[in-house]
Amino acid sequence: MTGGASSGAFDVVGHYNKLIKEDASISPPVAAVGSLVKLIELQHATTMLEFTMIARSACEKLKAATSNSISLSAGCDVFLQQMSRLSHTQTVDECRRALIRAGTEFVQGAGKCRESVAEFGSPFVRDEQTILVHSYSRVIMGLLARAVKQNKRFRVYLTESRPDQSGLRAAEELRQLGVPCEVILDAAVGYIMEKVDMILVGAEGVVESGGLINKIGTYQLAIIAKAAKKPFYAVAESFKFVRLYPLSQYDLPTYRSDMLSFREKPAATVDWQAELLKSNPTLDYTPPEFLTLLFTDLGVLTPSGVSDELIKFYLD
Repeated sequence: MTGGASSGAFDVVGHYNKLIKEDASISPPVAAVGSLVKLIELQHATTMLEFTMIARSACEKLKAATSNSISLSAGCDVFLQQMSRLSHTQTVDECRRALIRAGTEFVQGAGKCRESVAEFGSPFVRDEQTILVHSYSRVIMGLLARAVKQNKRFRVYLTESRPDQSGLRAAEELRQLGVPCEVILDAAVGYIMEKVDMILVGAEGVVESGGLINKIGTYQLAIIAKAAKKPFYAVAESFKFVRLYPLSQYDLPTYRSDMLSFREKPAATVDWQAELLKSNPTLDYTPPEFLTLLFTDLGVLTPSGVSDELIKFYLD
């Protein structure tokens, strides 16, 4: 059986969706790598070219299957880079076995990455602080849970984070941890900024400049935080570092020309709520000058340090 035939029977997108659905703690890049490992286990390429083409084709299918491919793409890029390293020194079978081993270790070690982020970031959480958190982030929840275990007492404002209201999920998790918290309207961040000691945001991707791609609303929050001279911290695992260099909101891979365009609406009545969901972006880009520091599993980094880490990974 050829590599194409065996891998063709495996639905890499379906496996990815299954992982995401069954494990609420798994992040898109980790699920992507897990799906690619499963693909490699089932295929039997006879040449390195065929092996590489199968993996690249699967990555393209994964990226095309989701409207938000930023963090998923980061996982695919990590996998392909590891494959490139191994392919120069090993046979196809040796590369396949080594890649399965490395990918499995990556998936199993994802939880440890979050623990490391929490270890580096939790010292910045102090008693009697008021923290503002935007949207929902697994790694931020881990950081704050660690601070709770350290018997630190603090309060948290959470943005509602429309359109999916993911801030409500974060509020419920913090409430169960015993952390005093309040959910605020996205439009109210300026109103409560004087009461805030620091801001924490997650990341769908950290780009080469050290800027962030994250849930819509992150950029305006960063602008307000800088105007108010409040520290603005990003919290992310290093496998979310992506090889992108956007210069504006319109350079993101998720940008569509029909977003917020003045399209004709011929219907007699317009469902504006549906229009909001259809025509608005879900992510935005925050330039590095708005970030104070990044808490990662590699340590506490300045935005410029992200480029150094990407160079190490892709060029060493």
